[in-house]
Amino acid sequence: MIARTAPKSLTRFFSLSRHLCTATGTQSQKLERIADEILSLTKLERNDYAVLLRYKMGFNNYGPAVTGIGSPSSAGAASSGPGSDAKAAEKVVFDVKLEKYDAASKIKIIKEVRSFTDLGLKEAKDLVEKVPVVVKKGITKDDAEAIMAKLKDLGATVVLE
Repeated sequence: MIARTAPKSLTRFFSLSRHLCTATGTQSQKLERIADEILSLTKLERNDYAVLLRYKMGFNNYGPAVTGIGSPSSAGAASSGPGSDAKAAEKVVFDVKLEKYDAASKIKIIKEVRSFTDLGLKEAKDLVEKVPVVVKKGITKDDAEAIMAKLKDLGATVVLE
C-alpha cells in the first residue's frame, strides 16, 4: 500500500514544485522512475545504494571530500570524451604551504598567520617554526593567492598545493 501511494505523492510533489526548478517533463519522469526504483529496493539494498552514492559523490565519513558535488573532477568523471581529462585536472581547493622565511620577519609572519587562522599566539608561533608546513588548508584559489601574496611581501617562500 505504501509503495502505491508514494508515486502519487511524488507526482503531486513534482507538480507543485515544478515552477521552482528548470526541470523539463522528461527530467521529471526520469526522477520519478529513479525514485520508484529506489523505493522498490529492500532495506539492505537501499543501504548499499546510499553508501555507493556517497562514495560516487566524493563524501567520506567526516563530510565532503576535496572533490565534491559540482566540482570539475566529479563532473569530468561523469562525462566522457577527450575534453573530460582537462576538466578533471582542474583543482578547486588549495592548501597554502609555508616553505621558509627570513628570520628577521618571523614575528610579522606569525601575526599574519594568526590573522587568517583561528590560532593563538603560541599555536601560530609553533606552526611557523615547523617549516615547511601547511598553514591553511582547503581554501579557494583567490583566497590562497591573497594569503600567498601577503606572506611573500613579508619575505616568506610560499607555495600552493
